Amino acid sequence: MKEYHNVEDEKIIEMIRQQDAEAMDHLMRKYRGMVKQEARKMYLIGSDEEDLIQEGMIGLLQAIRAYENGRDASFASFARICVRRQMYSAVTASNRKKHQPLNTYVSFDEPVFVESADRNGYKEQTVEDTIFADEKNANPEKIVLDREQADMIESVIVERLTGYEKKVLNLYLEGRSYDDIALELNRTRKAIDNAIQRIRRKFTLHT
Repeated sequence: MKEYHNVEDEKIIEMIRQQDAEAMDHLMRKYRGMVKQEARKMYLIGSDEEDLIQEGMIGLLQAIRAYENGRDASFASFARICVRRQMYSAVTASNRKKHQPLNTYVSFDEPVFVESADRNGYKEQTVEDTIFADEKNANPEKIVLDREQADMIESVIVERLTGYEKKVLNLYLEGRSYDDIALELNRTRKAIDNAIQRIRRKFTLHT
């Protein structure tokens, strides 16, 4: 197998477009961790994390196909946009089928990258900046939630979760494993699993 670890993403994408299957495998493996981390940043009622990961991998594949060298944003930033967009599309479609409110959790202070209006590059802003954007001005990379839904999410976090549950949630959303969280908080793996399930129930009961 060829050695790709010291090769820039943009060069690997050029190799992929020359039908290098190993280069494709490398890039998909490299960014799978990012996809898994993004999947943990939302809760989809009636679905599971693995479903979101699969959607995210589709978004990653779309990023590889669509990325243009020379953009202001790196491939890593562009890939994260595409992964999030695909996941949010799946969440929205699923909830339309169920006629339920959108049930997601995102980190409001985390930077995201959205395409600038003149399409010459990307600008950085927070999820909170994008959440309440006017729908008619929103482009495909933007995260669409309405104010009422966002208030519900914050209300659950602030009012319904215990201090311990908030710690578990924060670590979980960082992509940490149950074993890592248990070690960090000096709890058993079962205790962490129970806390995650309580958090999910609290989100469900509040919708």
